[in-house]
Amino acid sequence: MQRPPELAFPLDVPTLGEAKRWLAILGAHVDIFKVGLELFTKAGPDAVRAVHDAGAECFLDLKLHDIPATMARATKAASALGVRYLSVHAEAGTEALRRCEENSGDLSLLAVTVLTSASTEQLKAHGIEETSEARALRLAKIAHAAGIRGFVCSAHECQTLRAELSDIELVVPGIRPEGVQAHDQTRIATPEAAIKAGANVLVVGRPIRLAKNPIEAAQRIARAARQARRELG
Repeated sequence: MQRPPELAFPLDVPTLGEAKRWLAILGAHVDIFKVGLELFTKAGPDAVRAVHDAGAECFLDLKLHDIPATMARATKAASALGVRYLSVHAEAGTEALRRCEENSGDLSLLAVTVLTSASTEQLKAHGIEETSEARALRLAKIAHAAGIRGFVCSAHECQTLRAELSDIELVVPGIRPEGVQAHDQTRIATPEAAIKAGANVLVVGRPIRLAKNPIEAAQRIARAARQARRELG
């Protein structure tokens, strides 16, 4: 039986106080809270502790990309914080990814393939001739060979990654319910489409944060994800 889909909310806020406010609002309605670069730069490990104090699990989204030794030490430090997930860029290469996996302890590494804000046209503007789907698969294969089994990708790449790689977990940002503005995301999908494509965890920020009633928005997205999983059988 497939595990139930999970909902992750990004704490993309400038202060620890604001993060704690969102933890109080959504703590009973969200499975995972994501601490990214803005909040971690401001509050450091206290941001992770705030998530744990709220009784929730933490996705530390630092997108590590550095030399192997530095990435390995950062991964070990993140593991000591007790986070569930830590993101690393698949572009860091085999040796760095392997070293991170060796130092991951109990956390699960998530290899970032292609950001959901990047389109194929944007990749070409940077001299990359691959489509976003082809690039995501190539980078995921590198990370998979290094021992990593979790990936961050758009819903558009889920089916390809599942067809090509075994025993994987897919964390999918760029989720936009019908009628919700895309903002700076380009490769977006509805919660239902993402789950049916093979997503395990949906990362949903602005559609919840900017809603008139954030709790209702989170509940509605979670219901849609669960229904889509039931329809898969």
